[in-house]
Amino acid sequence: MDFAKLMSQHIKKGKDTTAPADSSEKRYLKRSEVEAQRQAAYRAEQEAAEQARQDRIAHKRKAEEDEAEREAERREKRQRLAEESRRRREDEEEAEESRRRKRLGLPELPPKKKEGDDEGTPIPKDEDMPDEDLVAKLRALDEPAKLFGETHKQRLKRYKKRVGADNLAAIMTDGPIPTTLQLVPEKDMKVELKVPKDKDGREFLFRQLASYFTMVLTEWDATLARRDEDVQTSYQGKQAYAAMVQARENMRPLFKKLEKLDLEASILDPVVEIVHAAQERRYVDANDGYLRLSIGKAAWPIGVTMVGIHERSAREKLHESDKNAAHIMSDEITRKWLQSIKRCLSFAQTRWPPTDQLQLMG
Repeated sequence: MDFAKLMSQHIKKGKDTTAPADSSEKRYLKRSEVEAQRQAAYRAEQEAAEQARQDRIAHKRKAEEDEAEREAERREKRQRLAEESRRRREDEEEAEESRRRKRLGLPELPPKKKEGDDEGTPIPKDEDMPDEDLVAKLRALDEPAKLFGETHKQRLKRYKKRVGADNLAAIMTDGPIPTTLQLVPEKDMKVELKVPKDKDGREFLFRQLASYFTMVLTEWDATLARRDEDVQTSYQGKQAYAAMVQARENMRPLFKKLEKLDLEASILDPVVEIVHAAQERRYVDANDGYLRLSIGKAAWPIGVTMVGIHERSAREKLHESDKNAAHIMSDEITRKWLQSIKRCLSFAQTRWPPTDQLQLMG
């Protein structure tokens, strides 16, 4: 056999028995592939760290919640024990006091009122109102709509105290100053200069006065609300609005006196004179009535009033009757609502100017 032929057969057999190399394995990697593998490993590490952190936070939160629940249970138990101890101590003191009074022959103490009895008292139907209406009325009075832990009955009582009404069924008006007086229409507001003596006539007069001042305050508020936005936000605009609010608040005691028909004759007559002149647009005459009411005609001594031992002939003028006294000096509340009447006059002459220019106040 030829040697070349044998060698070729042997080489061919070796090629057939050799397994083909795996082409999927790479001996070299690109830089981008290495960077991608590094980023994937970094993300996996960060996710594992974040998961561990979330687990720690959840475990800590659960431990805090459990501790808060245990603390609440302990606090509730302490309060319950303290309440039981207080009740037991009060019962013992009450029993001891009862034995002492029985031993001394004193009458028995009346039974104590249980807690919550006042809250359980039903509200009369004529005094109750829906909670939505009550909240709206409180907001209209610039009062907090609801207080923390306040019940409907307490809110109703606060509103009743704010408006100063004896019972909520008597409230009839929702004007600037809520009042129990039934206001009259504008055509019936004209007051007579002579104050009636009978009760019905005086009551109607008080309704006329309340209606007139309510109309003036309402127009005053509406006039200020119609101003431009820049005027309202200016310093002078805010001062004007504050003056209106102050006058409205200071006139509440006057409305209370009108509701109770408890206005002294020495003050009622000048007030009627002022309102009568203002309704006729005689503002100078109304201002004169205001000055007579506020300052009065009483003689004001200046300097030394007692010289010598003899009584002077004109000295009795210093102590005349209360008719000429200065009511504006009597107390702070009266002074405030009298000044509010003067502010109402100042607004009225701009809202309803007089036909005679000589009747304009300075």
